[in-house]
Amino acid sequence: MTARDGDGWTECGLGHRHWGIHGASGLLVVHHDDRGVPHVLMQKRAVWSHHGGTWGLPGGARDSHEDAVTSALREAHEEAALAGDALRVQGVYLDDHGGWAFETVIAESAELLAAAPANAESDELRWLPLPEITGRNLHPGFAATWGEVQAAIKPEIIVLDVANIVGARAEHGWWNDRLGAATRLLQDVSRHRLAHPVLAQWFPRMVAVVEGAARNAPDVPGIQVVAATGSGDDAIVDVVRRARPWERVVVVTADRGLKERVGALGAETMGPKWLLAQLGA
Repeated sequence: MTARDGDGWTECGLGHRHWGIHGASGLLVVHHDDRGVPHVLMQKRAVWSHHGGTWGLPGGARDSHEDAVTSALREAHEEAALAGDALRVQGVYLDDHGGWAFETVIAESAELLAAAPANAESDELRWLPLPEITGRNLHPGFAATWGEVQAAIKPEIIVLDVANIVGARAEHGWWNDRLGAATRLLQDVSRHRLAHPVLAQWFPRMVAVVEGAARNAPDVPGIQVVAATGSGDDAIVDVVRRARPWERVVVVTADRGLKERVGALGAETMGPKWLLAQLGA
């Protein structure tokens, strides 16, 4: 396993010729302005390159030892001098050609980061507002998947009504150890990757609201634990209310009254069965 061992041409099961022996990946960085308009950092490919002169994403061949996220962040640093620590990865879209795949790594940026060509592979890098993207001469691969990919560029937040989910899980004796039951649920959620209708890998922001005897639930990697000082429902509504207008918020609960309250704020809801089925519980 060595750097650049992915460089080279290969053919997919559909008979197309692709750069990247082990597949390829690209980084789609998106920033939402104060009006909620998404801006995507786009690369105009150097004229000498494959599909030169078209607009797409910073990216390239994936090395054998890399996953899609590592590869996309490396390529973006090499081509646009972007630092990965300024971004939050939201998910990965898989474009499978049969034996070869291009993976689009979607990442959120809090600002319009400065970006300029850092090597000879780019003629230009520019932040484009979403409505302007289809007006460009797009790379064929990017154009073919853009319709699906753009549906997944919103930052997404999953809010867990822990007390309600624990009750639906109905572990034996959970009512006598609500803290332990809540802790086990959070640990299970942190170990599992939730399914997304568009993305092959999904990394939403996870917020878990705990209350009552479970208020001292410990921090769990990848999950923000919010201890309600009063009503758990009120704390969940507050989390939803503080979300930015362009964020998609999904509250996991079976509580009818809570569903109505968060729905009035624009959030979606899913029942505990949706989550528990993915945990194998």
